[in-house]
Amino acid sequence: MINLEAFIRDIHDFPKPGVTFKDITPLLMNAEAIAYCASALAELTERQKVDKIVGIESRGFFFATLLANELDAGFVPLRKAGKLPFDTLKEPYLLEYGMDALEIHEDAIEPGDRVILHDDVLATGGTAQAACKLIEKLGGEIIQCNFLIELSFLRGYEKIKRQEIRSLLTY
Repeated sequence: MINLEAFIRDIHDFPKPGVTFKDITPLLMNAEAIAYCASALAELTERQKVDKIVGIESRGFFFATLLANELDAGFVPLRKAGKLPFDTLKEPYLLEYGMDALEIHEDAIEPGDRVILHDDVLATGGTAQAACKLIEKLGGEIIQCNFLIELSFLRGYEKIKRQEIRSLLTY
C-alpha cells in the first residue's frame, strides 16, 4: 500500500490567486507510485469488461492509457478543439473564466461500447460533463467516471450525477 497523498504537491495561487492546484508531477516521477495507481484505478472499476477508456487531455492521458492496458481495452483521447486530425464531434463547456470545448473522433466509439471515462481530477465537473455528452452522442455506454483525485468541495459530481463516480483520493 502506498500513501498517494505523499506524492501530491499543493501549488498555492495557481493558476490564479485563491486556487490550490493539486500537482501530480511528483507521483509521475515515481515508478512504484505509477504502477500502484494503474492497478488501483483498475480495481476501482471492479475489472469490469470494457471496450474503451476515454482519457481527457492532457493529464488524463497519463493514467487512461495505463488503465486501458490493465483492462485490455482501447484508449480514446478527448482533446481540446482543433487538436485531432480526423472528423470530430465537438462539445463546448463553461469554465470559471470562459468557454472551452472538447473534441472526439467520430469513429472512436461504436454504439454499445462499454466506456470508462478517466481524468486526473474532478473539480467543477464541466469537463467531465462535456466528455460524457460526447461519449453518449456516439452511442457509448458509460460504465464509470474514474478519477485520480476528486475535489469534492467543488461539487463537480453534481454535473455527472447520473454516472458512477470513483476516485482514488478525495479532498
